[in-house]
Amino acid sequence: MEKKEGVRNLLFDLGGVIMDIKRENCVKALTAIGMRGADELLDPYRQSGPFLLLEEGKISSAEFRCELRNMCDGNPSDAEIDNAFNAFLIGIPVERLRWLEELRKDYKVYMLSNTNPIMFESRIPEEFRKDGKDVNHYFDGLCLSYEENCAKPDDMIFHNLLRKFGIRAEETLFFDDSQANVEAAARLGFQTWHVKPGTEFIEAFKL
Repeated sequence: MEKKEGVRNLLFDLGGVIMDIKRENCVKALTAIGMRGADELLDPYRQSGPFLLLEEGKISSAEFRCELRNMCDGNPSDAEIDNAFNAFLIGIPVERLRWLEELRKDYKVYMLSNTNPIMFESRIPEEFRKDGKDVNHYFDGLCLSYEENCAKPDDMIFHNLLRKFGIRAEETLFFDDSQANVEAAARLGFQTWHVKPGTEFIEAFKL
């Protein structure tokens, strides 16, 4: 793999870059448990309504479930809501986990994700364990929207990350599948790589 000149740190989005996702699966699953308006509230890149409040740490998982229950015909259980929400996630190919391992030999590797405690305390760690390690094996640090109380593309989450890990934007290559997030990072001085549909982040390191 090609070593990137001037880059000391790699910063990865999770969904759409490391984790395969499919919004339509989640919309279908939420609709199946009686939720109204899931198609309008769920976005591949940035959520709205209770989904955004959960990602930004403005409401708890329990409060989120109550909010969703109020938007449902019927009374789905906590488990039914969590399972439907987790349908957003398809999984992480083992090959990508091994790419991250290789990259950590030459760089500091970090995650910056708009995510939520329901997914990050259930399905996401399961996917990172599929090659026998856990999420902390692959990263030098995690910056998660629900812990930071803000979400990409807000400048604040990028500033929080730089301060938290003591790294410099200009020495950091940021990977994201959202053009808006890539543009926000570039304005702050990050090097960027837009992971477009059908491409892999590892392509940035190939000659």
